[in-house]
Amino acid sequence: MKPVWNSLLIALSLVLLPSAAVAQPSVTENQAYSVPEPATIGIPKKIAQIPPTPEAADTSQTQETPEAAGNPEPADTAESDEKSSRLQILAEADRLYLAGDISAAANLYRTAKRPFPEEIQELGSEKRPEAITDPELLSPAGRVYWREAQAGFQQKLATRILVPLKLLVEQSPEFIPGHLLYAQALKEYGNAKEYLEVLERANTLYPDHPDLLKGRISALADSGKWLEASVAARQFALLNPDHPQATEFTELAETNLKRFRSDLREKLTGNAIANGLLGAISFAVTGNPLTAFSAVQTTALLIEGESALGERIAGSAKRDLELVEDEVVVSYINDLGQKLANLSGRDFNYEFYVVKDKDLNAFALPGGKVFVNAGVILNTNSEAELAGLLTHELAHAILSHGFQRVTEGSLLANITQFIPLGGPLTDLLMLDYSRDQERQADILGTRLLVAAGYASDGLYNLMVTLKEEKGDDSNFLSFLSTHPGTKERINYLATLIQRNGYNRYAYEGVTRHAQVKARVEKLLKGRNPDGEKKEEPTARTEANN
Repeated sequence: MKPVWNSLLIALSLVLLPSAAVAQPSVTENQAYSVPEPATIGIPKKIAQIPPTPEAADTSQTQETPEAAGNPEPADTAESDEKSSRLQILAEADRLYLAGDISAAANLYRTAKRPFPEEIQELGSEKRPEAITDPELLSPAGRVYWREAQAGFQQKLATRILVPLKLLVEQSPEFIPGHLLYAQALKEYGNAKEYLEVLERANTLYPDHPDLLKGRISALADSGKWLEASVAARQFALLNPDHPQATEFTELAETNLKRFRSDLREKLTGNAIANGLLGAISFAVTGNPLTAFSAVQTTALLIEGESALGERIAGSAKRDLELVEDEVVVSYINDLGQKLANLSGRDFNYEFYVVKDKDLNAFALPGGKVFVNAGVILNTNSEAELAGLLTHELAHAILSHGFQRVTEGSLLANITQFIPLGGPLTDLLMLDYSRDQERQADILGTRLLVAAGYASDGLYNLMVTLKEEKGDDSNFLSFLSTHPGTKERINYLATLIQRNGYNRYAYEGVTRHAQVKARVEKLLKGRNPDGEKKEEPTARTEANN
């Protein structure tokens, strides 16, 4: 039995570890969302949330990345000087921000940051009208559309309902009842797909309007997307604890989470029976009794839930990977990760580990076990950039994107043991996230970043900088090779920030990050970060050599 478990864990580890967009947690049978006590939640006060920044007499020394061997070209030197100067400005802005001089800090942040492309800036120049619910505040044309739709409902004439409502939401998007009635009409007349799309678009325009959010949650539930519905409700309750409807949204979150768990157990139980039969057929065809055992074991492991699955894989990962044990580095990642995870709305037992690897990669296992390569620290210039990457990956975990792929792929994987219908489970799991999943993670991740008090463009800046510096570097491209494409993704992030009015000129955290970055660089070179003495090689390092 033990060899089979080990093989399964290794296979799952290999599948989830390389995932370009950081792998994925999910839901256990007895796991619930939890809302922290009122005194400890809410949108935390930004200054209170930022960890104390160690004083540094000479910030330029801590912010520069050591140059490569050899004499740099003049152009490289100029770029290095420009980067050093920009980081010093950001460090001073951070100091002012922490001191409470937000206005002066914002001015310096603006000085150090490049503006968004013109076409994206123009999106923010179009001021979004304030949401209204009174039809008397509509334009004359809007009132006509509204009356026509009301009359259409009385006469039960689909065309007379849908046409004026479509025009109404296009010309008067600020009128919330128009979106809700249009969605209701689409649902009643059998257009389920557009029903959800209408509410998704409306929520993009007015993400904090409770009536629109309730409509979206209902549409998600009607589509069988109970986990997404639960997370949407939980996020509102968590980020708006003083709202009079916060309790109602918490109840919606719990209701939809229970429906998700029930549906998942039903699917997996059905798969367990089917996999047992398929495993028996496999034994008859191949003569290998382990195939039948493995089929049932795979599904049994999934039925335990995502936290149990994540615990098992994390245990294997910790044995197989060389982890950084330096207390300063580990505490830095853990403190940052826990702060972000506390805003997530998923009650996982989050754990954060640093892998001693210079490549740019990170992955989040089911249940909130997050592994970050040391190379992520080296390739980011601030806490905000690092936090932007972590919140995006945490968002995939919060939404259980990866666990859903595992559960959906379980049955097919066992079929392919003996019937050549396609790739094995590993191929299913290596598929990129869908366009919708990536955008969901971008939206939720950016909201978490903002809620934590960091500059909203952390992930955007990281992607832009790395694209410029790394060019066609294969490791970098594999990390970003998700849907949509890199350029489109960068533009989408900028558009998301601009349209929602998220603050780009908040805390960056460059000084502390630079100090940890310098420490990581020494560790990766085998040097003691507290002195010049060479680090003693570990047993794992000797074995690898």
